Amino acid sequence: MPGSLPAGAAVVTGAGRGLGREIAVRLALAGCAAHVTDLVGDLACATAAEINAAGPAILAEGHALDVRDQDACRALAGRVDAADPQGLAIWVNNAGVLATGPVWSQDDATRRLMMEVNALGAMHGTIAALERMRPAGRGRILNIASLAGLAPVPGEGIYATSKHAVVGLSTSALIDLRLAGVKHVHVSCLCPDGMWTPMLFDRLEDPDASMSFSGVLLRTEEIAARALRILARPRAVTAVPAWRGVQARAFGLVPGLAARSAPLVVGLSRVQQKLVARRLRRRTP
Repeated sequence: MPGSLPAGAAVVTGAGRGLGREIAVRLALAGCAAHVTDLVGDLACATAAEINAAGPAILAEGHALDVRDQDACRALAGRVDAADPQGLAIWVNNAGVLATGPVWSQDDATRRLMMEVNALGAMHGTIAALERMRPAGRGRILNIASLAGLAPVPGEGIYATSKHAVVGLSTSALIDLRLAGVKHVHVSCLCPDGMWTPMLFDRLEDPDASMSFSGVLLRTEEIAARALRILARPRAVTAVPAWRGVQARAFGLVPGLAARSAPLVVGLSRVQQKLVARRLRRRTP
């Protein structure tokens, strides 16, 4: 049987554009009080204004939020929880950044940025939400990871490191909750294949990003729809598409074989990347 979204407020990070924006819009249309956050506050407020323009019964608010700041995440969770009669019900950790190249190729600041936004940002949001949800005995947290969180990814090693951390955080937190006897607070992790979002818009000619084009290039609408289904009926880890999740896990099970087959895999991914680029250019007037 299909589940339902919990009543109350929903926070979505990195929701000024892309997947986060699409998730926030859908949550608001489903009846949640949507709190749209982004590092760029103007983007968050613009998204909230567009949501509210859809009808008089829809309520959304935009907030500037740097997910690298635990205190800021905690303060937002407190304000949202206190302001809504039903409290904080949903928190979606979506904010993320991507830089490509071999693990030694980025500067220290870039590596640190990916780890702080992708991994620490998810941890900060999860902890801030749990501090409100655990006492209430209810709530749902969704962490947006990636197939890169399930397998090694040539050319995106630091990004993959950060997303492995997100998967580990999500599954470990869920187990901790159950061991503590908390049954109705859920932590889920969504691991999509490459998505056509602003994160990839400028990567069509980047050979180090080819693995993001190696499978199914997903649309934000379909992943946002899946996100809402997971929030309505939580499950620990969901890979999209499922067959790519199996493929990613298999690739990660035997690291030696993965290393030996990497030239072939990367070569095929670059062919796929070029095909995607050609197809998209044909669509552009």
